[in-house]
Amino acid sequence: MTFRRALTATALAAALVAAAVVTGAGSAPAAGPVGSGTASATKSVCGLGNGKKATGSPIKIGAIATKQAGTDFTDIPNMANAYFKCVNANGGIYGHKIQYSIQTEQTDPAQIAALAKKLVGSGVVAIVGNTSLIECSVDHKYWEKLGYYVIDSGIAPECYSTSHSAAVNMGPRYSSDGAAQYVISQKVDKIVFDQSNVPGAGYNSGGVELIAKANKIPEQSLTDDVPIQDANSVALKLVQAAGKNGGVVLNFTPDQAALILQAAQKQNLENSVKAWACSTPCNSDFLAQSLGSAWNGKLGVNAELNLPSASGPDSALYRQIIAAYKPSLAFGLGSFSQMGFVEARVAVAALLSLPKGSKYTVKTVNTAIVNVKNYKTDVLCKPWYYGKAPLHIPNNTDRTVTPNNGKMVVKQNCFAISAQDPAIAKVRLIEKKQGK
Repeated sequence: MTFRRALTATALAAALVAAAVVTGAGSAPAAGPVGSGTASATKSVCGLGNGKKATGSPIKIGAIATKQAGTDFTDIPNMANAYFKCVNANGGIYGHKIQYSIQTEQTDPAQIAALAKKLVGSGVVAIVGNTSLIECSVDHKYWEKLGYYVIDSGIAPECYSTSHSAAVNMGPRYSSDGAAQYVISQKVDKIVFDQSNVPGAGYNSGGVELIAKANKIPEQSLTDDVPIQDANSVALKLVQAAGKNGGVVLNFTPDQAALILQAAQKQNLENSVKAWACSTPCNSDFLAQSLGSAWNGKLGVNAELNLPSASGPDSALYRQIIAAYKPSLAFGLGSFSQMGFVEARVAVAALLSLPKGSKYTVKTVNTAIVNVKNYKTDVLCKPWYYGKAPLHIPNNTDRTVTPNNGKMVVKQNCFAISAQDPAIAKVRLIEKKQGK
């Protein structure tokens, strides 16, 4: 993994230490706790990797996540917290420990705005791991005003269409785009798109509708209340709407998608349409294990991140941290926890890019965050970046995976999300102009 940014002459000596951690200099690992040792092309470590417990004054970081019936995104900040604990056990940020505060909300704008102010009032210098149905819509102007560049898992439109939010995922809209691209590749005659009846549903379906129209394929968008009460009826409704040569695309959290797919299997409906697909949340061993072998190879899951079982050094560290720190993960190994891991890794790389002895303020920390570029990790298809721009969708290339006997396996290698969705087209122009 690499993290590169311009460095001043006075910061060079300290930055070389951080670069060794982040770019992969070094060789054999040293004995010590999980995440310790020397980073290399085949080994990732937590922060400095020195195996020494950080005892210095804390660097405060915060996050806000939705947690309510039918929608739980707390796997993401919970995993970020596990990574921060691993960093604290390995020297922290030049001796400073990271203190992480996770706030949960229930889709109440007033509550969400109050939580943002609470975090700021507590002294947080960065916002990392936000994952909420509406938080970006509620708070983005507040973060912009105060100079916070948020590293998040986007859901709402403003997570991708504003200057101070950059997500490690591509969110329900663009992931559903990728799922639609998969079913189109299966030569379907119609697409039926079904998702949770939550705020932003109309925005999420917009890309699927545009891509289907561009490919001259009829499309029907539906919603279902969550938690789902009658999965059998939902599964039957989708199959009847799609028809024998149609495709079904689901956009639900793993538990709700599993209910629909299990219901389809109980009714022997898995072969009643030409193709089934799902957005990123389905990329989890939780879902793969919940399905029988009848689904092997029959469900195309748009995976914004790698397989949880991938062999790369970051993926290996991700699994080691889960085993060692046992974060509370409702959906186990999968895209949600991978998002939190990557967000925390990016934040730590940004912090370590600051010279040792720096003051960790909102200004210094967020300047380091916005300067992140060419951040390489085996969890993503291509390098991640922040940078100054009117909108951010740095993750716009992903893969398709499919269940196979309780595990997800790759079905289609990395491909570009369709620029028929206007925001993707805009981001590609920004990337070309900025050389990303």
